[in-house]
Amino acid sequence: MKKALPICCLLALSPSAWALVPPDYQEPENDFNAEIEAGLQLNSGNNETKNFNGRTYLTYDTLKTKQEGTFKAYYAADGTEATAEKYEVYLQSNYKLERGYVFGRGEFTWDEYGSYTKIYTISSGYGFDLIKNNKTKLSLEFGPGYRYDLPTDSVAEPNPVSNEDIIVRSAAKYSIKLQEYTSLNADVTAETGRENNTLTLDMNYRNTFIQDWAFKIGVNIKYTADVPQDSQKTDTVTTFNLLYTFQ
Repeated sequence: MKKALPICCLLALSPSAWALVPPDYQEPENDFNAEIEAGLQLNSGNNETKNFNGRTYLTYDTLKTKQEGTFKAYYAADGTEATAEKYEVYLQSNYKLERGYVFGRGEFTWDEYGSYTKIYTISSGYGFDLIKNNKTKLSLEFGPGYRYDLPTDSVAEPNPVSNEDIIVRSAAKYSIKLQEYTSLNADVTAETGRENNTLTLDMNYRNTFIQDWAFKIGVNIKYTADVPQDSQKTDTVTTFNLLYTFQ
């Protein structure tokens, strides 16, 4: 009789009591979101090399504004001699309109072994979502900007002079959810100026395997029309990283 009493009490509960936590309950959305990813490779023996890359992405998305910040770092060494060292910072602030948004953006790159050791770009303009649903999103941005870059030294120019240019920046940001746990993202950015033109493709594929943990493959390809002597016009970076997302 004593064992049956708790069971009877549970059966007597009203349906509203059982609905306190429905099966399809989801946590309320958080305005703040962050992603941290990193990849590391070490080789020893006949070939002693090491390389590291990391990325941190922060966003604060409210009803009227959206703030984004990205920090990237790349490092590679052959033995004790560094062969690549690059840091990138992207900051963007959007103010949402009834249709689309206006934005201000800053991009800062320091590349010790690149064709340009310093690249600073500031731009503003208008953006809008051409496609936006639960599976696919395509955003377009367009606006004027200013770019400062410092070429690396070469035999022809041991003390290079920095360049300053007024540019027009256009960008397309595409993302698609392939399956429940996989997605593909691709950003294409073009900067057109009187002194130089650049075209950048940043694409990645991610697969979530344990809650907030994902495996990510990324490819970044940048083409620069005018580069210093003995420099390549196309730079490609391929990464294989673990990514953690938290809110």
